[in-house]
Amino acid sequence: MAVAEAQLYAKVSSKPRGRSTSALLEPLLAKGFPAHIAQKALVATGQKTVEDAVKWLHSHCNDPSLDDPIPQEYALYLCPRGRLHSRLQDFWRESKRQCGKNRAHEVFPHITLCDFFTCEDQKVELLYDILKQVGDSFSPSFPPSISLTLHASPSYLGFFIDDSQANVLKDFAVAFSSEASALADCHVKPSLKQFHLTLAHRFYPHHQKTLEQLAKCINPGEPCQWVAALYSRDMRFVHYQRLRALFQYKPQNIDELMINAGDLIYVDPRQQSDAGEGWVIGTSHRTGCRGFLPENYTERAHESDTWVKHREYVFDTASRPFTKTEKELNVKPDGEAHNLSMSRSVTNVHSLQNAALRRGVLVLRHGERVDQVFGKSWLQQCLTADGKYYRADLNFPSSLPRQKDGMKQFECDPPLSCCGIFQSRLIGEALLDQEVTVNYVYSSPALRCVQTAQHILQGLKLNQKVRIRVEPGLFEWTKWEASRAIPKFMTVAELVEASYDIDTSYRGDFPLSSLVPSESYEDYVSRSSAVIKQIISACPCKGRGVILIVGHGSSLAPLTRALTGLPSKDSKNFAQMVQKIPALGMCFCEEQKEENKWQMVNPPVKTLTHGANAAFNWRNTIMED
Repeated sequence: MAVAEAQLYAKVSSKPRGRSTSALLEPLLAKGFPAHIAQKALVATGQKTVEDAVKWLHSHCNDPSLDDPIPQEYALYLCPRGRLHSRLQDFWRESKRQCGKNRAHEVFPHITLCDFFTCEDQKVELLYDILKQVGDSFSPSFPPSISLTLHASPSYLGFFIDDSQANVLKDFAVAFSSEASALADCHVKPSLKQFHLTLAHRFYPHHQKTLEQLAKCINPGEPCQWVAALYSRDMRFVHYQRLRALFQYKPQNIDELMINAGDLIYVDPRQQSDAGEGWVIGTSHRTGCRGFLPENYTERAHESDTWVKHREYVFDTASRPFTKTEKELNVKPDGEAHNLSMSRSVTNVHSLQNAALRRGVLVLRHGERVDQVFGKSWLQQCLTADGKYYRADLNFPSSLPRQKDGMKQFECDPPLSCCGIFQSRLIGEALLDQEVTVNYVYSSPALRCVQTAQHILQGLKLNQKVRIRVEPGLFEWTKWEASRAIPKFMTVAELVEASYDIDTSYRGDFPLSSLVPSESYEDYVSRSSAVIKQIISACPCKGRGVILIVGHGSSLAPLTRALTGLPSKDSKNFAQMVQKIPALGMCFCEEQKEENKWQMVNPPVKTLTHGANAAFNWRNTIMED
């Protein structure tokens, strides 16, 4: 047992046990469930219904921690409802799209009244009663509206609460804390610092201006109803990451975890040393079971996705009347009444239209390469005795392009597999479905990259309309070349002869002769930074479309981080990061024209996920006894 977990057990095992008179508990006891486990199920489901608790118990029948005495942690938040909440959610989505995820995205919009505290399962109902009693006593003095003032710093953005109104909220939090401590034996600390509603936290400093501009689109005076809500979380997983399963996974081995689409998984980043490449060790929020699961079956989830909402108190205040100052703010200079929500809708439409006009850079890894499936000796598997190529498996390419130095060169410059061709074309079709306009295409000189670009253009129906610029500077980190030499790539003339749509007039700043074998990591990062700057300057703003760059797994971070002004990744973790980038993994950067800067945003299409398909020998499998 881990030290931290042992401390949790010691902390709760000596506490005296109370008795519960819950009307929901009796039916569970009648079904034969032990009292402490039945109470645990009720708390884990927010004490909603007997059916929810029974479902939880059946799901956790194999949970090794079912008998553990560790209670839940609880927090009391003040949350907005109505149009203000909708505007805050819009900000959440747009800030994540434009600037990426920051710490504020882990939790929904809220003002903290009492931070997390523990409460024994059998005493949780007392918290519900306390919330209602304290809410009733403060409801008459609760402010009809809460004044919010925007505050910004290099690492924080949010609304501060007016002092006079904050004092009422602090009194409410102190009253709840005192009653919970006295009646439910809980050590509750009310929040007594500056009351605030966080919009963004722990973001990159160069995103501050964009976040502030988005925040200024929120009208803090929007109609709003405030709700005091009690939430709980599993204290064992406070410092874990949360993942959400995208697909069902059925275990192939006894130490693997069964997951269904939508399941939430707790993952401790510090305990992944035993997991192989592409796998993580996690604990299911739905079942409590632990095991290995494929990482590419999941996506990052928010911390609050695993929280349970128990009870809430709605402060039923009348809508505040407009003051003279507010009326003046909402009247145009010519006296015409100004509809704030309509203005914001028009602004949002213009914002979307402007976003559609911005340049974008889509950097992606090539498709599945043939040696990735069949190993380094793939070429020997499909050569006849007289040296002619034949297709030994349907995933081998149907033919190989002609090269003057013979097929031996393909060992160091392998082509795509047939699945890689399919992947590439599928991405092109997805880009076409999303009406993405690709104006320029750049490719590493590696054959697999040129082929990926070619088939993406075919999926986009742009073959022979947009031609591929072969850029040697986009080749991967040369230290990873097993031969310790730069591969002998197909020439532009050979690629054209093989019917690839190549821009024969293109001349980059990085000739093949400039690639140095076994270059240092610093040199590779410097080369990537220089080549992305060259590409951007060579592609004018005309058309405001997308620049497509097909490179390698090692290309994504150096190119996009240099473009967005982020520092390079630490060389110690670089190889581990690249191993997590699948075939056709992609990053998308969008130009912020008013700042002449670029930001990483969500790609216009989803990445492609699929399982392995091993070779099948019917004779050995079916015929042998």
